[in-house]
Amino acid sequence: MDTLLACAALAAQLCTGAQLAAVDTGRGRDLWEARCIGCHSLDANRVGPLHRGVVGRKAGTAPGFSYSAALKNAGFVWDEARLDQWLAGPGKFLPGSRMGFSVADPADRADIIAFLKTVR
Repeated sequence: MDTLLACAALAAQLCTGAQLAAVDTGRGRDLWEARCIGCHSLDANRVGPLHRGVVGRKAGTAPGFSYSAALKNAGFVWDEARLDQWLAGPGKFLPGSRMGFSVADPADRADIIAFLKTVR
């Protein structure tokens, strides 16, 4: 039984690695433009904060944006894993946040995040 569990764990790691290798930044840009641009810009705050440099930025700190208390006090830096959790369900990931939009498909989230990593 232990061997079976070890094989399942290895298979999960390999699948995750394959998914990461398959990200498409061009598709991510297209998805971002279709789904995110209504509230976000790369270079200016709008309904939501600017997205340029979001990967690696401390949550709740884009200059000039009025954040919810939940994001102001989050105390973490946006990385791929946190952005994935956020996009999957902002209210579940960080109760009290104001973003109500989510991205259900993990491949779509991965591509959007890959695109955001390119916009420094």
